[in-house]
Amino acid sequence: MNRVLAIDFGASSGRAIIGEYDGDKIKLTEIHRFSNDPVNLGGTMYWDFLRLFHEIKQSLIKSKEYGRIDSLAIDTWGVDFGLIDKKGKLLENPVHYRDSRTNGMVAASGEFISAERLYQLTGVQIMEINTAFQLLSLLKKRKELLKRADKLLMMPDLFAYFLGGKKVAEMSIASTTQLFEAECKEWSDECINYLGIERHLFPEIVNSGTVIGTLSQEICDELDIEPMKIIAACGHDTQCAMVSVPAKEKDFAFLSCGTWSLLGIELDSPVINEESARLNVSNETGYGRKTSFLKNIIGLWLIQESRRQWKREGKEYSFMELEEMAKKAQPFRCFINPDAPEFTPAGDIPGRIKAYCEKTKQYVPQNDGEVMRCIYESLALKYRQSIEELEACTKKSFATLYMVGGGTKDRFLSQLTACAINRRVCAGPIEATSFGNIAVQLMSVGAVESIEKAREIIARSEELYEFAPCDTELWDKAYSDYIKVTKQ
Repeated sequence: MNRVLAIDFGASSGRAIIGEYDGDKIKLTEIHRFSNDPVNLGGTMYWDFLRLFHEIKQSLIKSKEYGRIDSLAIDTWGVDFGLIDKKGKLLENPVHYRDSRTNGMVAASGEFISAERLYQLTGVQIMEINTAFQLLSLLKKRKELLKRADKLLMMPDLFAYFLGGKKVAEMSIASTTQLFEAECKEWSDECINYLGIERHLFPEIVNSGTVIGTLSQEICDELDIEPMKIIAACGHDTQCAMVSVPAKEKDFAFLSCGTWSLLGIELDSPVINEESARLNVSNETGYGRKTSFLKNIIGLWLIQESRRQWKREGKEYSFMELEEMAKKAQPFRCFINPDAPEFTPAGDIPGRIKAYCEKTKQYVPQNDGEVMRCIYESLALKYRQSIEELEACTKKSFATLYMVGGGTKDRFLSQLTACAINRRVCAGPIEATSFGNIAVQLMSVGAVESIEKAREIIARSEELYEFAPCDTELWDKAYSDYIKVTKQ
């Protein structure tokens, strides 16, 4: 029996999961769950790193009752980082990617390097939240902080370092920075130099699955636990989810569905050309130095933040209630572009959806169920647009979309997606990032021999669901209307 611990941080919550592999299946046991709440202080939105590190310690304490743990690994969202000084101390809490400090930084970067060259080198979708633009904002507004910094550590690497790991950059999380060259899999000295960032800030890049240390004696003594290996699995949660896709075919399309939706395909090498640049497709690096050629789409954030807004208004809906409300609403009345900039910040998403519909001269939702229906159908149609763009860039076609992650608990979204894209949808596993994190650890310790074997094991370890398309003509008409609206 191999037993490993996965610490999976999402943008709104985190959990610790024990993975036990008996040679046939992987059994997951959630031992700790906690909220991940950003803190606004002095006009800046921070991640509460100290609280989150405390939750890792609670996870380690709870893991003791399950017997000896061979290793642990951490995955998080992309792009965010912490700065360490020469004495190894954290200079300040990491700043949240939704903070306003990067406003205008994409345009400002044009003084140093063109957007075309930036994409040509990194192959990454240009978004203001990216690490490169966060650093540029520090250069312009807080240069003294960067002068005090010795190393920049991405979020999963930062947690691992304070647990006892080396100061490294795991490859998948490094590839989200827009400072990593997609072709050679190294830091881009050209991008770093053009933007005026100190090169010494960037640590050694290591492959996914590298053992980077052992749980420190200090923490073992504090928590009264045995040492375990620290593994740099795929630090980016999307790439963990990619590992868990239960596909048998070499060429497949996947949708990692959570707060963000990442729709992509796995390739042997990056695709960086005029078409991929025009469509703003990202080339991120996954396990085995494979390329995840994908579109970043605002996903269940629209539902999560709408629910928070309604709660502020005194209406407490469960996610199941929201799904039922959407089912009862009349279909195809209005659409939004989920990636329109007004939907990125926290706040009154339902109000912004109504304003978007009014601005684009559509039917304006009159109740919360109609808002939800608009979100569901717009996401499904955005997925169709994205998969068609990926096919156009790669000249490949895909009969099935493998849908993984927490969003697959929502069967209504899975069914709408199958109808919208007019393809079969295979949904599951739900705990995709945890399965992927655990699988990389098992490959690292030699318990599983390959990613193909890992996917086979995951496929038989959790129930999967299939959805077939329907109402094709109605969805084709809706897609045509969606494209017209979102081009305005």
